[in-house]
Amino acid sequence: MAKYQFCPQGVCSRLIDITVDEEGIITDVRFTGGCHGNLQGIGALVRGCRPADVAARLEGIQCGSKGTSCPDQLAKALKQIAQK
Repeated sequence: MAKYQFCPQGVCSRLIDITVDEEGIITDVRFTGGCHGNLQGIGALVRGCRPADVAARLEGIQCGSKGTSCPDQLAKALKQIAQK
């Protein structure tokens, strides 16, 4: 089991904690800050998936005029994890 922390940029959430099991499957994603209900939902939806698959689906989603979003920031974190 590997645990990662990512500090998102340009969004309301302040921290993303990600846990990946020995087989490379996401077992937990928790956001600190941001829209709690929506981010809990994202965490539940990505459990059981591979980081690269989730990153491909979430990358580029924008929140208003921010140019990024919490899902986009999660994609950036998961792309880093997938490269390890």
